[in-house]
Parts: sequence; C-alpha cells; structure tokens
Amino acid sequence: MEIKELIGQNPVFAGLSGNDRERLLQQAILRKYEKGEYLTHAGDLWPFLFFLLEGSISAVKESAEGRSFVATSFKPGEVFWGVSFFYPDLPMPVALKVDLPGNILLWPREQILSFLLENGLMSWELCRLMIRRMLRASEIIETLAFQPVAGRLARLLVDISLDDGQGPVGRSLTLDDMAARIGSTREVVCRFLQRFAEEGVINITRTEFIVSDRERLIELAQKNK
Repeated sequence: MEIKELIGQNPVFAGLSGNDRERLLQQAILRKYEKGEYLTHAGDLWPFLFFLLEGSISAVKESAEGRSFVATSFKPGEVFWGVSFFYPDLPMPVALKVDLPGNILLWPREQILSFLLENGLMSWELCRLMIRRMLRASEIIETLAFQPVAGRLARLLVDISLDDGQGPVGRSLTLDDMAARIGSTREVVCRFLQRFAEEGVINITRTEFIVSDRERLIELAQKNK
C-alpha cells in the first residue's frame, strides 16, 4: 500500500483532499529508527507530529531511581505529537522510545500548522484523538490505582496474545519490558508468571509462552481486588 493511501486511512488525514495529502507528504520528514533509539527524551522541546509507518514506539516515563513505566505504545497507522507542537515552551513529559525498528513520518509544527488552521475537519479529528488518549490515560491510572499486579499482568498477557493470534506468543518483551508496562518490577513479574504457569494458565518456554486457559487468564485480568 502506498504511503498516501495509508495516511488516508487515519481519521486525522482522511478529510484531506488527494492534493492536500500529496502536499503534506512532500513536507514530511521520513526517518528510519532502530530498536532502542529515541525520537525524543523527557525534558526535550519536541514540536513535531509523527505518523508511524511501521514498527512500534512507546511513550516511557522514567524515574530518578531508574525505573520505567510505559504509558502507552503506538502501532503502524497511529499519530502522536510532542507537547511543544501545541505549546512551544513546554517540554516532553515522556520519552519516545523505539521498540521495533521502523519508519516514521515527521512534520515540524511550522509545516503542518497551516493544514490544521485551513482544514477544520483535520483539527476536529485531532481533537477527537486527544480525547480518546485522555480517556485511555484515565483507564491506565484507574488500573494502576485499583487493580492488583496479578490482574495488570494478566491483562497485558491477554493483549499480547490477541495481537499475536491464537498460537504461541513469542517472548519479544523482556521481564523489564513487562514490568515497565504494568508499573511493577521484574522480580514481581517473574513471580506471577511462575504462579500463572503453576496454575496451568500459561505454559512458558525460553522463546515463547502459550495461553493454556484463556478464560482463566481473562478472569484474572478483570479482577479488581
């Protein structure tokens, strides 16, 4: 699929005419990133909007003690922006780290702002996307505040297994990666993975895990106590 058609599937760009999409692509910066690279670090001024063509990127919050929390992750076809895209003097509250190598389209604020000001539908869809992200952030905060670690880990495993289909799931996430996504530590994650395995919920090997009892895993993921 051509890039022009791909961005046309995203609601933010869907309302643009073919000519406007072409002009937008001509102004985009195409960047290739490898796993472990950063688009930007927390504290940076980063006035860009990006569209992910392929790969995976996470928004990571890092503490002074060296712990990390993955606030959200982005997949191909998704859009995100730096805080200073809208407020030039505000720094990034998170780092944007590449999980899987891929290609990204970047637009500096000054290049795409005219499209937003000229095209009301594009601005409207971007606002709707912001609201969805705010609601998602609320869900994450609620989960961290009220759901136990076992439930958060079970939910992560459910999400991963759904993304990879019904077969074996490759262990692409390390214990540290999983801990960062549920706001815990690698030791706690390891302990609960072993417990899930002992209870017959999952089967773990060196390279993959298999969900043995999906209904039980979903039940654990929905527990709030």
